[in-house]
Amino acid sequence: MKPAIIKQLRAYVIDPGESGADYHNQHTGHWIVDTHIANPMSVYEPYKANRMSWGINALGTVIVEAELADGTVGIGVSIGGEPACYIVEKHLNRFVEGRELRDVERIFDQMWRATMPYGRKGLTIQAISAVDLALWDLLGKLRGEPVYALLGGKTKDRLPVYATTARPDLAKTMGFVASKFPCEYGPADGDEGLRKNLETARKHREAVGPDFPLMIDCYMAHTVPYAIKYAKALAPYNIRWIEEFLPPDDIDGYVQVKQAVAGAMLLTTGEHEYMRYGFRELIARKACDILQPDINWVGGITEARRIVAMAAAYDIPVIPHGSSVFSYHLQYAFTNCPMAEFLVMSPKADTIVPLFGDLFVDEPLPKDGWIDIPDTPGWGVELNRKGLKLKRPYEH
Repeated sequence: MKPAIIKQLRAYVIDPGESGADYHNQHTGHWIVDTHIANPMSVYEPYKANRMSWGINALGTVIVEAELADGTVGIGVSIGGEPACYIVEKHLNRFVEGRELRDVERIFDQMWRATMPYGRKGLTIQAISAVDLALWDLLGKLRGEPVYALLGGKTKDRLPVYATTARPDLAKTMGFVASKFPCEYGPADGDEGLRKNLETARKHREAVGPDFPLMIDCYMAHTVPYAIKYAKALAPYNIRWIEEFLPPDDIDGYVQVKQAVAGAMLLTTGEHEYMRYGFRELIARKACDILQPDINWVGGITEARRIVAMAAAYDIPVIPHGSSVFSYHLQYAFTNCPMAEFLVMSPKADTIVPLFGDLFVDEPLPKDGWIDIPDTPGWGVELNRKGLKLKRPYEH
């Protein structure tokens, strides 16, 4: 077997006006910016109306390139911007450059262990994720196979897709199999806010009819009493699940809510959880019904496949948050990944556009409620080098 030695690791940011992997980085007039969406900062009046006001998009995109000696390049992306670039170029590179590409497990383990004093979650794991995804892209290109084939091949012929959007009615028209909309108000808005939330649920239910599946994203905004009250009050509207309704570290709270609403609807979380240990706790405590890791944030494919396999032992479905092509390959390869999420990122939520904006020239898009991915080696996407203003803020 001919060695495949990684020659160089590089980390880039893009222009602040480009959305890329940080898809909250949008201009005024976009539904994800202008819609009143409950969030952890909703308890503070100055930051209640707009999530960009408190910096949900503060870090921006990081793009990682891993290059073999023969010039073959793999691409991985996450959020983290220049801080993530620093971690990649000044720390993680020593565990990657000069190493055998096929040793992805050892590379990942060394990155994780070496960053443990300051890492474990958040920015550091997002940086590791971008590196890991670049290595899997490179590994697929080395072997001439798509990533899903490296993971064991397809477990399904096609993958159904649901839409996250402010317009579930349009999502239904586009052919999506279900739709999720944002919760607008939280505990700080009192009973009036709760009434408005229920009115929104009623409006969307009437717009899509009685049987079209609807879900609600609560984005870490609620308390245990509020979540219980809200979930029970939603009963007339046949909501399939409410998502991430508490801060991610409040696992005790998730257990309480799950016990209190017992069977009224499904409860989901995991978007802002990191590494297998966080998900092990969610599983062991029976804190939710569905896990939702983000493949660009959780530790990349190397860690995500462990999480999905662990969930499979308990018959827990895994429906990753966003992640586009990086989650599609994983979901095709595992039986307990029943459908994909697609964020409708057109400003008025009325057309299907790439999740990552102009980051790739060929990001696969859902059609009629299904996502098909090509058998192109690696992730099967090409970085839009001509259309992006790439900047490498650090070198080593």
